Amino acid sequence: MSRVKTLQALFKRYRRPGDIVFAVLFLLFSVFLLLQLFDQTVAKPRAKFVTQPRFWPGVSLIGMTVFAALHLFGSALSERISGRWREVWLWVASLEYAAWFIGYAALVPVAGYLPSTILFSVLLTLRAGYRRRSMVIYAVGSAVVIVLLFRTFLQVKLPAGQLYEALPDGLRQIMLTYF
Repeated sequence: MSRVKTLQALFKRYRRPGDIVFAVLFLLFSVFLLLQLFDQTVAKPRAKFVTQPRFWPGVSLIGMTVFAALHLFGSALSERISGRWREVWLWVASLEYAAWFIGYAALVPVAGYLPSTILFSVLLTLRAGYRRRSMVIYAVGSAVVIVLLFRTFLQVKLPAGQLYEALPDGLRQIMLTYF
């Protein structure tokens, strides 16, 4: 026997906390992109309608906007679930790790790959709540292994740190090449 008894049960909507906030943001974003379509694309003279550069992006953005509006409509008609702002705060808090990555990417050209990787692995270990000395040592060890793997063995080209320029000649060349 089938698990789905009726078509209505098949399309039953289960609302999640933060759903209405997501629906509003997604609709605003899709309308913004749709409004940018004529500024960001050009019309080719004497070209068929479906071969115009803005045709298929326009189709996808219209579909995105319509479905975002339907999602908002469905969210507005669904029963309210508590925890909306707690869920939204969780989304905002997760952006912290994007900021950590941006800081890391900005520090690598200045301090170098090895010092930046060690510093950020230790800072993120502490940020995650690990306070034991052994965990900090593991963080430093894993950072060194990552640097050796990517920079030394795989020879991934990364920007050399300006800090390396202050090192003595022999050490500077080794750090620029391998670390």
